[in-house]
Amino acid sequence: MNQLSAVIAAGQDASPADYLQRLGQSGEGPYDLAKAALMLAALDRPDTKIGPYLQQLNEISEAVRTEFVFVRDAGGAADALATVIAGRYGYEGERANYDDPDNADLIGVIERRRGLPVALGILYIHAARANRIEACGLFAPGHFLLRVQVKGSEAVIDPFNGGALVDRDSVGLSRFGSSLHLREPGVSEHPDAFAPVSDADVLLRMLNNIKNRALKVRDSSRATEILRRMTTIAPRRSVLWLELGKVQESSGALSAARRAYESCIKSGTTGSDVSNEAAFALHALKRRLN
Repeated sequence: MNQLSAVIAAGQDASPADYLQRLGQSGEGPYDLAKAALMLAALDRPDTKIGPYLQQLNEISEAVRTEFVFVRDAGGAADALATVIAGRYGYEGERANYDDPDNADLIGVIERRRGLPVALGILYIHAARANRIEACGLFAPGHFLLRVQVKGSEAVIDPFNGGALVDRDSVGLSRFGSSLHLREPGVSEHPDAFAPVSDADVLLRMLNNIKNRALKVRDSSRATEILRRMTTIAPRRSVLWLELGKVQESSGALSAARRAYESCIKSGTTGSDVSNEAAFALHALKRRLN
């Protein structure tokens, strides 16, 4: 049994923390993206069972399956997803309180049927994959988009705006950053906005929203906790360990910062900018500790 199979097999009995640790060890995906997002949300809700939320996802997937009967291409699949998720179930982007961290908490999103683009996008990806339709997140800076593929055709979906189709050939992504309620902080520029990303990237992007909001209100404890979750999801991403170390050091958790810098160096590429920065920070920190 490979690592990912072990994650799936243990999913029913594992605690959220154990499940996510195994998930991170299995690699970048693909995996059950929606279940992973629910497990992340469950970390903040220890008394909440995720079973009812998984059932809601199953109901959505079954409803989409009915709509998929006459689908012949990716555009039709996108329309079917929007008809069910935005139309029948009423999921839409949260505009009134966009910066509320609950908008990146999948349990909260399912309860309120409102959320950030990336959280809503996970619902679309889950429903598509449950019906054997290829789906993935896209890099798209500033506003999360996803892509579905059917029989050689593809369609780009904007989950925040009712599952609307996006014409990648004629519509620039700059329009998605034109309104404050659409802007996701902490997403850097990239030469190809429509490049597919891994499932790990999708989860990290969702967590990044929560982390940035914690930093904005100077809640270093919350930011540290979210960064720990990010390193659990993607333990080989050295830049996450570096950021964790910086936040811990700035909040006075020096021993923890030292371990994070060491993990950054261990997981990174020797001689890279990130590894060099971590090595420099570690050297300076050791002088403070001695």
